[in-house]
Amino acid sequence: MYEFAVTPATLKIRRRGAEIAEVVPGSLGAELELEAGDRIIRINGRKVRDYLDFNFYTAGETQLTLEVIKRNGEHWELIVERDEDEEWGLTFEQIVPRQCANECIFCFCKGNPPDARPALFIRDEDVRLSFLYGNYTTLTSITEEEMERVIEQHLSPQYVSIHATDLDVRAYLLGIDRRRADITAKLRRLMDAGIEIHAQVVLCPTINDGPVLIRTIEDLAAHYPRIRSVAIVPLGLTRYNRDPRLVPVTAEFCRRVIAEVTPIQRRLRKRLGTTFAFLGDEIYLRAGHPIPSRRHYGDYPQIEDGVGMVRTFYENFNSLWRRLQRRPPAHPEKLNGTLLTGKLFAPILRERIERLNQRFGTRLHVLGVENRYFGPEIVVTGLITGSDILAMRQQIAGDFVAIPRVVFRGDEDIMLDGMRLPELQAEFEIPLHPTEDLHALLSKARDSN
Repeated sequence: MYEFAVTPATLKIRRRGAEIAEVVPGSLGAELELEAGDRIIRINGRKVRDYLDFNFYTAGETQLTLEVIKRNGEHWELIVERDEDEEWGLTFEQIVPRQCANECIFCFCKGNPPDARPALFIRDEDVRLSFLYGNYTTLTSITEEEMERVIEQHLSPQYVSIHATDLDVRAYLLGIDRRRADITAKLRRLMDAGIEIHAQVVLCPTINDGPVLIRTIEDLAAHYPRIRSVAIVPLGLTRYNRDPRLVPVTAEFCRRVIAEVTPIQRRLRKRLGTTFAFLGDEIYLRAGHPIPSRRHYGDYPQIEDGVGMVRTFYENFNSLWRRLQRRPPAHPEKLNGTLLTGKLFAPILRERIERLNQRFGTRLHVLGVENRYFGPEIVVTGLITGSDILAMRQQIAGDFVAIPRVVFRGDEDIMLDGMRLPELQAEFEIPLHPTEDLHALLSKARDSN
């Protein structure tokens, strides 16, 4: 019934040690004459692989021996005495991610334009990034060394892409054999060591929905609270990923998923005290269903996976509304600009902004950006690119443009198509404001006027 193909992992060569990127003047690191480009390779005889090792081996230690390879190639051995809470003043290079060995049929990297920048084709499968940033791993190729490290350094929580507990289905989705797809022993070992697990299901119509999804939820819920939650998010197909095995997500499909999962959520809340199995916001929006209440999401354990973001927006907007009621904007007519967002979220934002305009006299406009870079089926905000924004230029009105911060990579000013904010700004005569939330935007726009 299922076929698979196995491709060897692509592993990037890693240099020894943790490379220093910056040293704070006057800090302990500066006193030790450490410099950017130096690499710390051992601490008290233990091999250092990255800054996580450095933090772990130095935590609470007052006497240490550091082995350093200077940027000029010299080898130093430093005997250090420090106060327990004394800061090193060191910033390290970013972790080079371990590459994925799977061939997931739904992998978003397969949906990139052929000329996309190389970084978009990196498929990470790294338990360190899972701990640090909530990146999902499948655990299919985790090594014994990595397993021991997660447990010893207590790199918890870990975010694990399960997709299906039916091993035949999971193997098919990941493009690997059934033996590698079985991570039961690995999960049990992590859970027994006190590592908290958050799971993910990328829902692919006709493959891991219906009875397969219901079984997956029930199997994972049996391990609560060691498995704390599962996020169920829809498959995303761009115009470049046309794998015939994949069926696009439709509104009807989303309505069916909600009807199947909602009774399970009710039972789990009654039994476990938590919803546990959370549907991504996109499923509710595509289905035309209302977003669940704040209580439904609890402490929002999967918000970074697009679960509960719309509810958070509602809560934040209500808070902003109350603040503006107490202190209305002094010159609301100056708040005249365009707010960009994805096509899916645009109706929700537009309804709230129209209320704001009517009540306070602001002149804000909402523009849902069509995604031409990845294709019209991609309607979420986070995948908007600079070229998409440029294509909508004629529809932009007002004295400024608000661009959601989520379209930029981390804290940088670069978008998925490689366009940087200054490059985009050069195409506009009005200021562009990257913004995290509506309140920050209103404050920034008001001050700039």
